Amino acid sequence: MGEFLHIVCPQCATVNRLQAERLNAHPSCGKCSHAIFVAKSVEVDGDAFTKHVTRNDIPVLVDFWAPWCGPCLTMAPAYENAAQRLEPAFRLLKLDTEKAQDLAVRYTIRSIPTLALFKNGREVARRTGAMDAGGIVAWAQSQARTQPA
Repeated sequence: MGEFLHIVCPQCATVNRLQAERLNAHPSCGKCSHAIFVAKSVEVDGDAFTKHVTRNDIPVLVDFWAPWCGPCLTMAPAYENAAQRLEPAFRLLKLDTEKAQDLAVRYTIRSIPTLALFKNGREVARRTGAMDAGGIVAWAQSQARTQPA
């Protein structure tokens, strides 16, 4: 039997224990039965953000954004495309800094959009400014490879 990973359900935020080699097999949540990977980013509030960042055993890429931000809105379709390409190796979250100002302050978000990559509950990389889907994917993959587990 292979390695097990903890993956947070995007629907109900339950932590699921999954075999690493079965992540591509369209796993469902043991509590709510929804798909664990939905090939799109997950809008989160402060509580869900903390659970995803601290409990997922896969890297978590977070888009810190705001609804009034033009570059954020321009990048949104690219971020969704990146989610399709990066799952199930990554979880992609979107955090509205207007609704979660405390987290924006805690993570010193001074410019949006800001992408932050988390591994094992720690921020390991950050990039500000809008990017296209290919840039997001390449950046996330390169940062995940170069950062310690």
